[in-house]
Amino acid sequence: MSKKHFYYDSEKGEYIPVESKKSSKTKLIFSVIFLTLFFSGIGIFLGYHYLIQPKNANQAKLANELEKMELQYKVLNKKFKQTQKVLEDLENRDEYVYRSFFELAPIDKDIRRAGFGGVDRYADFSSLTYGELVKETSKNLDIINKRLVVQSKSLDEIVKSAKKKDEMFRHLPAIQPIANKDLKHIASGYGMRLHPILKIGKMHWGVDFAASPGTPIYATGDGTVKQAGVSGGYGNVVVIDHGYGYETVYGHMSRIKAQAGQKVKRGDVVGFVGSTGLSSGPHLHYEVHKNGERVDPIHFFNQEVSPDEFNELYKASRQMNISLD
Repeated sequence: MSKKHFYYDSEKGEYIPVESKKSSKTKLIFSVIFLTLFFSGIGIFLGYHYLIQPKNANQAKLANELEKMELQYKVLNKKFKQTQKVLEDLENRDEYVYRSFFELAPIDKDIRRAGFGGVDRYADFSSLTYGELVKETSKNLDIINKRLVVQSKSLDEIVKSAKKKDEMFRHLPAIQPIANKDLKHIASGYGMRLHPILKIGKMHWGVDFAASPGTPIYATGDGTVKQAGVSGGYGNVVVIDHGYGYETVYGHMSRIKAQAGQKVKRGDVVGFVGSTGLSSGPHLHYEVHKNGERVDPIHFFNQEVSPDEFNELYKASRQMNISLD
């Protein structure tokens, strides 16, 4: 056990123990250690509070945002698939209904499906955390955009064709040439018939409408009067050029109202029923020509009558009887 040493302090009038160098050194070491630990603790606290804790919070926030973004991409891809289904339905109706109706050439499936070949334009997305998801979404967006461009051009083409078709429909000989609401004016139809004057079987190239003399005769479609005058067995006749390969003939008129070169609209009066030319009684002989060939006019009357009424007209035109011219 070490001996303690004292010295006399004359000012205080007492003995003061003298510490050894070893004790002072030990206290100094402990003091340094304490201060080191104290300031280290403060440093750790400050570092965690101002550096580590914000970093962890940012990482948690970033992870949360990435999770939300992933969910949004999945929802977006689901909407893409729904949009693709709607677009596919529109494309099918466009191809098999609209383009077919307006006699437009079909669009190649490869063009409609908007395939992308060659260099992988989405390769840069592969290095991202959700690269495949971003890649799929970007590709779907590009495909839909391209398909919409194709569809938009197709609709523009259809609208343009529809305008032309609308004009063509106005020129088609699509109504009966005299008022025939009771459906009783067809006296003889298209086909082989016994000629009333020649008394022989003869091809009858049109439809005869029996009516009182002076009954108005109407242009069955828009067009230009090609002929208006007397022509052999037709007597007083009007021929209308409707364009698109169609012409109509109105024979045996009592009086002609239209003039050659005149523009007429469907429903305009071009003459009146009579019995001129080779005719056995007052009636209108009506013909339709398509590209120079005479066709059965009965097939054009379904534009203004119901299916039942058309069937009645058709049956009347098929009766084997004597024509009126």
